[in-house]
Amino acid sequence: MTARLAKIAVESFSAGQRDLYDAIAGGPRARGPQHFAVVDGEGRLEGPFNAMLLHPRLGSALQGLGSVIRYGSSLSDRARELAILAVAYAWDSAFERYAHEAVGRSVGLDQRDFDALRAARFEAFADPHERSVASTAYALATRRDLSDEEFAAAGAELGPALLFELSTLVGYYATLALQLRIFRVAAPVGTGDDPGSNASPGSAAGPGADGRPDQPRP
Repeated sequence: MTARLAKIAVESFSAGQRDLYDAIAGGPRARGPQHFAVVDGEGRLEGPFNAMLLHPRLGSALQGLGSVIRYGSSLSDRARELAILAVAYAWDSAFERYAHEAVGRSVGLDQRDFDALRAARFEAFADPHERSVASTAYALATRRDLSDEEFAAAGAELGPALLFELSTLVGYYATLALQLRIFRVAAPVGTGDDPGSNASPGSAAGPGADGRPDQPRP
């Protein structure tokens, strides 16, 4: 797969791009253990962050939203990563899988959890909160809606505020998955993810050509 957007070199930054770069590369994503690379060996932004430099004001708002979702969440770490991965699997997003399976492992998830989520086997999650987050995020990512029964169940377990947060998380990571797809951004070489996973808009799960969401691949 050939990337459609070259990585923007640090030495070419405008003032706005430099401010955005510093917020991403020097913000909370850069603190503590690094489970996936935010910058490459030449200091250029990886994954979805490179495209944010194209429009620094919009990119700043977008990365700020992502920072709140990742580091100011009311969800538990495990539940948050399950929700993010539900989006990654629904969109078949190689970079999001690479990044958030790594983060997920760091907070106690394992391959059995990933496999259960991909196959929509929510009963595999013993904790009722995690089960509700996983099933609700899956429904939002694949069908873009909740049935009356699903809404009532999610509201009873999570409450309105957490359901709002979860829907925002799904929307944010779906936005990143779309951008990763259209700019043909793969996971880094050697991570074990198929570099073609984002290559064809019609080949991955997520909203299909007829406007209806496909189901995630098991």
